[in-house]
Amino acid sequence: MRAASAHRPAPVVSAPKPEGARLAGVATMVGSGLSNQIGAATGSLAFPVLGPLGVVAVRQYVAAVVLIAVARPRPRTFTWRQWWPVLLLALVFGTMNLSLYSAIDRIGLGLAVTLEFLGPLTIALAASRRRADACWAVVAAAGVVTLMRPRPSADYLGMGLAVLAAVCWASYILLNRTVGRRIPGAQGSAAAAGLSALMFLPVGIVLAVRQPPTAAAVGCAVAAGVLSSAVPYLADLFTLRRVPAQAFGLFMSVNPVLAALVGWIVLGQRLGWIEWAGIGAVVVANALSIMGRAKAEPAGR
Repeated sequence: MRAASAHRPAPVVSAPKPEGARLAGVATMVGSGLSNQIGAATGSLAFPVLGPLGVVAVRQYVAAVVLIAVARPRPRTFTWRQWWPVLLLALVFGTMNLSLYSAIDRIGLGLAVTLEFLGPLTIALAASRRRADACWAVVAAAGVVTLMRPRPSADYLGMGLAVLAAVCWASYILLNRTVGRRIPGAQGSAAAAGLSALMFLPVGIVLAVRQPPTAAAVGCAVAAGVLSSAVPYLADLFTLRRVPAQAFGLFMSVNPVLAALVGWIVLGQRLGWIEWAGIGAVVVANALSIMGRAKAEPAGR
């Protein structure tokens, strides 16, 4: 669900844990991040057979099964005030993953995930009134300009799809907050995942009838759902009980780098030093913003 990054509800953070528990939490964060990006790379291996649409459909099915099994939503008890953000969340959830995977197909994993990461970064910077964050916004913007600079080989449709994924991720975060306030636990997110899977059900049927997929392609798509949805979601349940929220957010900012490395190692998607500089600018802007907020919070209390 996380597109390849953090697309799922955050559990409540508990009291600080001993050092051993924190180390376990850090190890889990690393594993979660790698699982997320390896899942996206694995899913892209099925593009020649299923296409991004088919892979996303299978991934939505897996995400729905996992979230519904964990959260056990009771939609019959929802009121309209609870239902309407769930419906919007389901729409945003599907659009986010489809636009991201379509972008991965066109511009590669590293660039797609970096541009998608602008969604949560924009929300974080927009919510801050610190002058330093304005500087980090400029740094991030410079990185984006570097990545989207005009050149003969530039795929602007792929970049546009990644930016759409960023807008969807930002919307996903805001809607998840609303759903979380109105519906207990992760029931709302699970219901949204189920609705999103239902929306993609006709897609899966049409694709299966028109061109029966190979077992290998379906296996890659299912693996993408497990590695990019089930594993990260369960890992976050474990992690956020053992590490501070700021540390979690700081590690999340490294996901574009992990995506670029996985894209290079698994898919052979090599990036030039200019692309690495752009990715680095986005990552540094987010990391410095998080560290600045962490230092400012105690002073403001």
